[in-house]
Amino acid sequence: MNLLVVEDERRVADVRQRGLRAEGFTVILAADGEAARKQLEKDHFDVVVLDLMLPGISGQEVCQRMRARQNFTPVLMLSALDQTDDRVSGLQLGADDYLVKPFDFDELVARIQALVRRARLASAPRADARVLRFGGVVYDTRSLEVTSDGEPVVLTDTERGVLHLLLAAPDRIHSRERILNAVWGSTEDPLTNIVDVYIARLRKKLGESGRMIETVRGTGYRLKPDHR
Repeated sequence: MNLLVVEDERRVADVRQRGLRAEGFTVILAADGEAARKQLEKDHFDVVVLDLMLPGISGQEVCQRMRARQNFTPVLMLSALDQTDDRVSGLQLGADDYLVKPFDFDELVARIQALVRRARLASAPRADARVLRFGGVVYDTRSLEVTSDGEPVVLTDTERGVLHLLLAAPDRIHSRERILNAVWGSTEDPLTNIVDVYIARLRKKLGESGRMIETVRGTGYRLKPDHR
């Protein structure tokens, strides 16, 4: 899972980064609001851990700008301000959770994991979404039949799992880590290239429509927005 940690105190940021990496997260640091803005424009993150008091652009403004740009990445706001009004204000500005300093590191990890679970549930296909479509690809989730440009395509269970994930959230960039966890589970080696191998297989089996699976360099995969 990819995290953006926005913290202007270098020592605190380094400690936080080491701790979160030890928990299995990929962590990018931003030292201020402007650096956070630039990272958010070029990369996809599963959660943004955002300090409220930042030099220049405040954490509140970073959050506001994200939501104004239709970026709904979960935001965990960190602050020493512990009054109810402060917490309410942060949540009203678009934060998904608010953690008051000082906090226990285990609680920070638990809050991040909860936000990730919530986001996955929100992006999961509804029970009544039997047929998933994108471009020329149609996947019936009950019969497990897949067609590409009207022609039947024979996929393995794992290949269908990857395709299902992409089709269920077609506007989302899926990191390799997200695909790995969702399809293979947390027991798979995070350094494996198995996701890339299965994406290549899908592209080949889907034929012309396989081109709709776009590689987002340094991030993962998505379905091309203009391929509908």
